[in-house]
Amino acid sequence: MSDNQMLYVVENNVATITFNRPEQQNTISGSMLNRLSELLLEADADTEVRAIIITGSGKFFCAGLDLRGSDITDNITSDRPKATLDLRNTPPTVLHNLDTPTIAAVNGSAAGYGMDLALGCDIRIMADNAKLAAAFTARGVVPESGGTWILPRLIGWSRASEIIFTGKTLNAAECKEMGLVSHVTNNNEVGERANTIAKEIASRAPLAVQASKRMMRMGMNETFNDHVHHVFLQLLPLFQSQDFAEGMASFMEKREAEFKGR
Repeated sequence: MSDNQMLYVVENNVATITFNRPEQQNTISGSMLNRLSELLLEADADTEVRAIIITGSGKFFCAGLDLRGSDITDNITSDRPKATLDLRNTPPTVLHNLDTPTIAAVNGSAAGYGMDLALGCDIRIMADNAKLAAAFTARGVVPESGGTWILPRLIGWSRASEIIFTGKTLNAAECKEMGLVSHVTNNNEVGERANTIAKEIASRAPLAVQASKRMMRMGMNETFNDHVHHVFLQLLPLFQSQDFAEGMASFMEKREAEFKGR
């Protein structure tokens, strides 16, 4: 993989990962999948990073997996395919388990794997001329990267079923109406809007933000009683943090807090 196919920049406590294959519509090769996982884990482990933006260069966010001459399908076409798959370090699993908030700046159309990747982020900002294309069944496959788990939880069973079963393509207005994206904006302003939100997240107490994300993720599979118990246990170490003391002091002193992530 060429080093410039995946760009990584950290600035003002925000890490930005950019797919940089505009001539191939930012389709993802096998080596790019590995690199994406590495960059996501690197950003999550970096105490200076408080939010992660994923976006694409050119006119596409990500048009899916690049299956031409790729090693992605080696196991499928092999005479002796693997009996088991280790998915622990694949991008959808890594993305789901990150504590750092993630924002998909959908600057252009996202299809297949690209759509699943965008849906896997916590927040989605979409260009008004972009589309989400659930082209899986039209290719003889299923949403292999978390879409069958994520989409019904976002918009309900009936709507998700129609989109997935028919391989429907959604425009930005439809995505906004369904609640699939938080904001729809001009193509030239997608990155700016994503950065504005990322910087606002970065200005908050990072330990509390990360704990809130963990609690939301756990709460999707817990009873209410179990969940509030876990939330209380999560509060205990936060009460001992320097950021909690700073948050209370800044409130009483009517000033902006300066959080250190400690």
